[in-house]
Amino acid sequence: MTAPTVIGVDPSITATGLACSDGSLITVGGKADRGDDRLLDIACAIGTACHSADLVVIEDLPTHAHGAGITGMAQGVIRLMCLRASVPYALVTAATLKKWATGTGNAGKADMRMALYKRTGMDIRDDNQADAWWLRAAGLEALGFPVVEMPATQVRALAAVTWPSVHMGSAA
Repeated sequence: MTAPTVIGVDPSITATGLACSDGSLITVGGKADRGDDRLLDIACAIGTACHSADLVVIEDLPTHAHGAGITGMAQGVIRLMCLRASVPYALVTAATLKKWATGTGNAGKADMRMALYKRTGMDIRDDNQADAWWLRAAGLEALGFPVVEMPATQVRALAAVTWPSVHMGSAA
């Protein structure tokens, strides 16, 4: 059976991390972008990625963080593009993602990058891309196509996620 096409998205108004279905990593946005125009860049990138996706896995909004409202705008655009493309998406809290990737729910950004390096040998310096990679990998794990071997205790962390029904090959 062919692996599903899954993308991972770490939303941010300034630097959205995107793990594409082919495994490539990009960051959408940056200092050169200004204001709400960044939302257009995010929409374009997600729209292109969704064209070939079976599932999008998005880091959920922090519940009590100051930047949640700003990040919410980026997440809203991402959800809209998924809906337009009829691609199901799952929201994964940061704590769940960290618990799955590192074994602890309060891991820092460096811990996430180090866990990625230890499991894959990939030295990703961009925190947004590293989180997006883990989000994509979580989706593949949940669909039965793991890309890295994880301890069972860490895999159980993904049970906290409400995974949508996915019809593989439906987005092509």
